[in-house]
Amino acid sequence: MQSRTPAPRATGRPRSAAADTAILAATRQALVELGWSKLTLGDVAMRAGVAKTTLYRRWAGKNELVVDAVAELFDELELPDSGTLAADIEGVVLQFASILARPEAKSGLMAVVSESIRDDALRERIRSSIVERQKRLVLEGRARAQARGELPPETDPSESARTADLIFDIVAGAVVHRCLVSSEPADAEWVHSLTRVLLLGLAGAASETGEPA
Repeated sequence: MQSRTPAPRATGRPRSAAADTAILAATRQALVELGWSKLTLGDVAMRAGVAKTTLYRRWAGKNELVVDAVAELFDELELPDSGTLAADIEGVVLQFASILARPEAKSGLMAVVSESIRDDALRERIRSSIVERQKRLVLEGRARAQARGELPPETDPSESARTADLIFDIVAGAVVHRCLVSSEPADAEWVHSLTRVLLLGLAGAASETGEPA
């Protein structure tokens, strides 16, 4: 199913943040109760107490709406300042696993990823609304670790960006696979092991470039 081209937003009354919040919450509720295939914008509008036209002024269709509803869950992620890079990583990964354990996150993420195989526009929305937004955690954690002397500074912007992408892919890929594919618990012991492997990899990468690990 291809995404429809979003209609130009009309001028006039400002968009209501309260309505957006209600709509996204109703979308997640409908996902849990109805599942992806039975979820309709009409049902979401009824649950949110808004007109169906309100949804279409904000979202081009169900795919985009569900992506934003799931993205709002991941916006809850916060990087703790625990004093060490290892503790910071473990803290945010445990949060991530906890979010993925929610039925609305699990069903919504699996559904839009499946749909995005046939929909380039939807894949781009997932990238911009979820992936790019949550890379802030990698950038913040790396900057904090560099300030503490746990990681070496990176002077090449392009190499720095590639490293951030790789860190995000490793962590997000491992946690999503663990929680949604393998259906195994991402408990404290597993998260500790994942963090250890990640830090060993970062130390190895630093030694290859001649920087102090």
